[in-house]
Amino acid sequence: MKEKFYKYIKSLQNKITDRIEKIDQFGKFKEDIWKRKEGGGGKTRILQNGKIFEKAGVNISAVNGRLPESIMNYLKVNESNFFACGLSVVIHPLNPMIPTSHANWRYFELYNDKSEIIDQWFGGGQDLTPYYLYEEDAVHFHKVCKKSCDKFGKNLYDEFKKKCDNYFWNSHRNEARGIGGIFFDYLRANSKKNIEDWYKFTIGVGNNFIDSYFPIVEKRKKMSYDKKQRYWQEIRRGRYVEFNLIHDKGTMFGLKTNGRTESILMSLPPKVQWLYKYQIKPKSEEEKLINVLKKPRKWINS
Repeated sequence: MKEKFYKYIKSLQNKITDRIEKIDQFGKFKEDIWKRKEGGGGKTRILQNGKIFEKAGVNISAVNGRLPESIMNYLKVNESNFFACGLSVVIHPLNPMIPTSHANWRYFELYNDKSEIIDQWFGGGQDLTPYYLYEEDAVHFHKVCKKSCDKFGKNLYDEFKKKCDNYFWNSHRNEARGIGGIFFDYLRANSKKNIEDWYKFTIGVGNNFIDSYFPIVEKRKKMSYDKKQRYWQEIRRGRYVEFNLIHDKGTMFGLKTNGRTESILMSLPPKVQWLYKYQIKPKSEEEKLINVLKKPRKWINS
């Protein structure tokens, strides 16, 4: 399974980076291949200062070794030998009318001292972080998410949307990071689905990511914006940074397993602002976004 999934994410990395370069036309990805001394490594691809995308990271990794005790306690496991691989995507557009998007798909194996698999699971998801709210974009994104789920279970979209809303929540701000999507973790074999079923589900979500996000980019990329709107984008990017550094489990796992810091923190946007007690105007487009972020919304009928 690990060889099959790693082959898949390498292929998906190529598809996503090809699409980003095709849309941007100016920016090109730089590839950085790295090794982890404890075992494994990865392939980081970063595009910076493009025409459409200010920063985009599309990274794969496959690491192995022994889990630190803190991660063993967090995962509630007794064995420490592990393998983990995944593909992480974070795209920060230049135009504030285009939302930021994040996605990842990952696979984990845990072994006993005889190198036998004693546990394995899939995780991942995708979410959208707009700076200005276009409801038709949110509806489109969620429709594609639902399409990814429905083939494998009519209840999965509702379940994984709720998990996404709960996970990407800045509790210290009492607001969501964005307008959600789907999020899933610890998809293990059970009485209804085996690990092959979850593999097919996870790659199904991955295959649909391009259709969920890039049509929105194409629709918004030529829209005009001014300095005030760009300023608002940088304020909101600060909230994105806060989530990734305070709450995100992937960041914690990567840093505590001695992952590559540059690749782990590739998710952070290049230009951000924190202004003390920044106030938005009542009944503005900025307030419209904030009102939506205060309580998760049902974007489509399910």
